[in-house]
Amino acid sequence: MKRIKTDILIIGAGSGGLSVAAGAAQMGADVVLLEGHKMGGDCLNFGCVPSKALIATGKAAYGQRHSAQYGVADAAGAVDYAAAKDHVADVIAQIAPVDSQERFEGFGINVIREYGRFISDKEVQAGDTVIKARRIVIATGSSPLVPPIPGLDSVPYETNETLFDLREKPEHLLIIGGGPIGMEMAQAHIRMGCKVTVIEGAKALGKDDPELAEIVLDTLREEGVVIEEDALAAEIRGTAGAIEVEAKDGRVFKGSHLLMAVGRKSNTDKLDLEAAGIKPSKTGIKVDDGLRTSNRKVYAIGDVAGGMQFTHVAGYHAGVIIRSMLFGLPSKAKTAHIPWATYTEPELSQVGLTEAQAKKKHGPALEVVRFHYNHNDRAIAERKTKGLIKVMVVKGRPVGASIVGYQAGELINLWALALANRMKMSQIAAMVAPYPTIGEINKRATGAYFSPRLFESDMVKRVVGFVQRYLP
Repeated sequence: MKRIKTDILIIGAGSGGLSVAAGAAQMGADVVLLEGHKMGGDCLNFGCVPSKALIATGKAAYGQRHSAQYGVADAAGAVDYAAAKDHVADVIAQIAPVDSQERFEGFGINVIREYGRFISDKEVQAGDTVIKARRIVIATGSSPLVPPIPGLDSVPYETNETLFDLREKPEHLLIIGGGPIGMEMAQAHIRMGCKVTVIEGAKALGKDDPELAEIVLDTLREEGVVIEEDALAAEIRGTAGAIEVEAKDGRVFKGSHLLMAVGRKSNTDKLDLEAAGIKPSKTGIKVDDGLRTSNRKVYAIGDVAGGMQFTHVAGYHAGVIIRSMLFGLPSKAKTAHIPWATYTEPELSQVGLTEAQAKKKHGPALEVVRFHYNHNDRAIAERKTKGLIKVMVVKGRPVGASIVGYQAGELINLWALALANRMKMSQIAAMVAPYPTIGEINKRATGAYFSPRLFESDMVKRVVGFVQRYLP
């Protein structure tokens, strides 16, 4: 058995683990990185990257079939499903070198391609190597949650870890789960020529503002996606090419392929947490505000920490713990400024409080300002007028923003910046946006906040009247 010592040991080479490894090594720490599966983790290989690549295929096909509105003849927009998967693989391959073992070894990091498990509070075994570390970071991410639905164990199904390897186009894709993954894949596949039925046990896109989510859902329905809500899957039966899902209320849905997209579970099974005195939580590993586990020498970041499961959160967590581990400075993770986006068309994004959450927390102090895409000149020129922005404001400061529409995932960045820095609406109003841009929607939202104060105020009118009478 080989034994080594290091300053920082990182278990998992996904987004969070790679960010910690690169930062710590380049700032002078001795780093060991463990990865038993693929470098880049879920995001590169099975999640964010391949899903957005497949969404791009669907968007291209849809664009060909709906180009007449721009004066260009509509085309068939036929999709070669296998070629689309080649496109996905090529996108992954182009990004993979950034997350590769060779690149991180170039930083001076000792990369060991084995899974790690704790054998003491300071030691982890990976294959035939035992690593003793001053600080340990668990960044093992999450995997698709596959609930124990009767019959599922005898029926072929896909998850996000297998879907992008599927080469045969599904005739009729059944998707269990109406969250972001389910809805993104539903739209991508309907646009690629599949029939699609989404089976959701509660409400589709239920974590987002319901008014804005409904705009997305209506769009998907218009494109042909069947969305069945309050349809809790009770039994699954059939064989490859002929699958049935029966809901608790007796509804039966038939299709050729099944995609499970009901959520994620933290990857802790291989870690033997008990050996290190690390307490689990219901959703992963129990951590404090500084992302430390019950073992003070061990941190948990990203999906495995049991909070918001987004790649950008894992990257944010990496910055939080580097401050603590390398410099001994106090550092806490917060969530109020963390945005998220669903990459359907139209896109759906959120940061901070939704309207319902803000009403519950702030009551009468809350003001909600709205601006619709159909008043934005660039959106009109692009024929992308479906959508709106809502900004929740308390005492002149935004506490949340919800956007549905073209480039909503880009527009939310400004509001994430505003919440992270506790900016005022007046500071955002001072920004000059180039014309004509979709980004003007953010500027116009601040206008919707200040307009009543300027144009409907008797005091303002009296002051203007006085100045105009007496100004030399």
